[in-house]
Amino acid sequence: MTRVLLHNDQTSELAAQLRAAMPDVVCETCESYDGLDAKVQAFEPEVVYSVRFAGTAGFPQAALFRPGGPRWVANGGAGTDHFGIWDTQSVTVTNAAGVAAGMMAEYILGAFLHFNLDVPGLQQDQAARRWDPKRLVAPLQRRTLLIVGLGHTGRALAKRAAAFGMHVIGTRARPADTEGVDEVHHADSLPSLLPQADFIAVCTPLLPSTRGLLSADLLNACKPGAVLADVSRGGVVAQDAVLENLRNGRLRGAALDVFETEPLPGTSPLWSAPNLLISPHCSSVYAEWGAASFALFLDNLKRWRAGEILRNIVDPVRGY
Repeated sequence: MTRVLLHNDQTSELAAQLRAAMPDVVCETCESYDGLDAKVQAFEPEVVYSVRFAGTAGFPQAALFRPGGPRWVANGGAGTDHFGIWDTQSVTVTNAAGVAAGMMAEYILGAFLHFNLDVPGLQQDQAARRWDPKRLVAPLQRRTLLIVGLGHTGRALAKRAAAFGMHVIGTRARPADTEGVDEVHHADSLPSLLPQADFIAVCTPLLPSTRGLLSADLLNACKPGAVLADVSRGGVVAQDAVLENLRNGRLRGAALDVFETEPLPGTSPLWSAPNLLISPHCSSVYAEWGAASFALFLDNLKRWRAGEILRNIVDPVRGY
């Protein structure tokens, strides 16, 4: 009999869905970080579905990967950096990559349109009741988009950007032809790609190999007037350099959804940076996100019980 632990801040509805779908599963819940270790030791679940619902700091990853712990940990989100490195011989980890890819792509394009249409300027004119017949808007068509990381989100963005008529270039660990992408390069090519890009979207996971990937030196060499959107993880992009380049005008605009410290401290100078959109790590969060993530888990749980290969198995070294 399969023993499943649901770890989230709200579990009653999830537990009801699981019991309705698989009445013979033994299910218990945990709605805190602090209580997870004791719950895992007492319940001894075979499977844990876990959501990083209170941030990365303090996440009880040791409870999930202790000797004799669960054999399968299903991460309710895409990023697994809060898990650290695990022994793949002892535990299988899956994620919900792809569930929010379309939403994150729309977030990025929304940020690009925000700056290309000069929405802040329009709002200022409206507040001042100013009618400016010389105002111009700018198209995305024929502009070059660089996608750093052609995973689920990067590929979803590429398809949408191609529909706008953008020239799309991108990077991936193993370069291969990708739908909607005109040129695919290795990440080592970033120094030559950034000066070409009118728009930059950072979608790569946080790994030892990607920490500091977009360094200050690289950002200082980006194309003047470029717009950057970061939906990866805090630590991939040198955000001090983003701030500097917003202040000196090299970056025309930026949208940051992820930060090295979350929540972003009220004392951070980013709050007052010019031409910067700040969002609270919500680019993947939409009303149906939780349901879609859990539906993927239920499908995988059926596969697990049938002895079939799971979807979205994560390599701890690659991070996806």
